[in-house]
Order: sequence, then C-alpha cells, then structure tokens
Amino acid sequence: MQQPVLDPNPKNGQKALLTILGVMLGITAVIAVIATLASP
Repeated sequence: MQQPVLDPNPKNGQKALLTILGVMLGITAVIAVIATLASP
C-alpha cells in the first residue's frame, strides 16, 4: 500500500513552498514593524 516513489516528492515540494512562504511572511512582518516604528 506504500508508494515510496510518490511520497518524497510532495513533501519536498511542500517544504520548499512553506519555506518560501515563511521567509516572505517573515520579511513582510519585519518591514511592517520597521514601518510602524519609523512612522511618528
């Protein structure tokens, strides 16, 4: 019932997408915080 060939591919793809989304969200959050602190 196991499919070792199909299993790793979606996991790696999801990890890459989650990593990219996480970095984008992190950068956006940092920019938002800096903008909030910079604004009077």
